[in-house]
Amino acid sequence: MIVEQHHIAYTNVVSKYYQFVPEETDIAIKDFQSILEKEGYHPDGRMLFTILSDPTSEVMQAEIFLPILESNFTISDEEQQVYFHSYFSVKPMIMTRLMDDFEAASQVKFWELMHYIRQNGLQQKTPVFVDYKTSHMGRRYVEMSVGV
Repeated sequence: MIVEQHHIAYTNVVSKYYQFVPEETDIAIKDFQSILEKEGYHPDGRMLFTILSDPTSEVMQAEIFLPILESNFTISDEEQQVYFHSYFSVKPMIMTRLMDDFEAASQVKFWELMHYIRQNGLQQKTPVFVDYKTSHMGRRYVEMSVGV
């Protein structure tokens, strides 16, 4: 199921570009978290990333976004190329949800989004965003969305 008029909005978000194979997504996220923690910042537990490369590529290029508890940000190591966004918002978007088996379902859901865009005469305006969420009951799920 594709949901229209979706949007992403976060405050105090830090981002960093990474290249990795899909199986190493967790390694990239942990690396980014460790950079922030070493600098004294506290990720709030939410995470999203955008896929900047062709999703069928062996090596993915992505921008990882981590909201932090702090409202100000400076980093001592400029070479880390970490960026701060006091407000991050993307809309309008279309979105689909993955409830189980995220790795296997992600390719299918990606192509569902692309097909929906073509079928409905929409124009893709952003890369695909992958937003990790937790329900009020504690169940993990993923929202995959794209700006149109």
